[in-house]
Amino acid sequence: MQPLIITVAAVGAELTPEQTPHLPLTPEALGETAARCQAAGASIIHVHCRNDDGTNTSAVARFKAALAAIRARSDLIVQFTTGGAVGMTPQERAGPLRLRPEMATLTCGSVNFGDEIFENSFPIMREILAAMRRYDVVPELEIFDAGHIANARRLESEGLLQFPRHFDLVLGVPGALDANVRNLVNLIDALPPDCTWSVAGIGRQQLPMAVSAIAMGGHVRVGIEDNIYYAKGRLASNDELVARVARIAVEMGRPPATPDQARELLGLPARTARDQESPPPPRKRKRSNPRRV
Repeated sequence: MQPLIITVAAVGAELTPEQTPHLPLTPEALGETAARCQAAGASIIHVHCRNDDGTNTSAVARFKAALAAIRARSDLIVQFTTGGAVGMTPQERAGPLRLRPEMATLTCGSVNFGDEIFENSFPIMREILAAMRRYDVVPELEIFDAGHIANARRLESEGLLQFPRHFDLVLGVPGALDANVRNLVNLIDALPPDCTWSVAGIGRQQLPMAVSAIAMGGHVRVGIEDNIYYAKGRLASNDELVARVARIAVEMGRPPATPDQARELLGLPARTARDQESPPPPRKRKRSNPRRV
């Protein structure tokens, strides 16, 4: 079996500092979290950013500081969110892509998200994909519902995506697919050929879904964005969640992938080669009136 790619989702958009003291709010804290998580077995860090007061932000300057802090302390694959938070415009969500992270997420359809709607219409997805192509960022396709895989296939048929690609199957969000093995198997069976996949179980389903993915040859996402508890009533840190799934993976014959091994498995260029490239100049774009999501 392949080594296990462990993604740590360390921040998220919904969690508040009042819920856990382990939420890394500043770029410096995110850099320290990255170092601890790499030591524990992580390959990828999924990045949201917060202001010092804990509020969400897609400010390019904040993402730039976070990217620098992570790269100064680790060689993890840096994966930016383009989901941002409910209510952000597509332009806000895509803004940090100009920093050219190695990867970024693309949610492949709208979804009920608790009591809110996380909107990802085809025009929004096309706009975010255009920014990814402009800055040479590799998408990870986030799937919350079965129809999202069909949406990804449509984007591929339009020439906006190329398969194979890496999918993250997010199970257990209130309003989306439940986190259970039957749903996981159905999603895997629907993926395009030769694609890689990981699973993100929400809440207490994080560990059962991770163990299922390890056994089935997939990869995993853990972290306090999706689950703040190590056990009932006991808060977890990001590196503890990484370390636990890494120990289980070793026992199951799938040691954690190093960041460079993960780059090879995902078809990403070596970090040293990418870091030596100069960022492309931004393209001039026609002004348009921003619309709320």
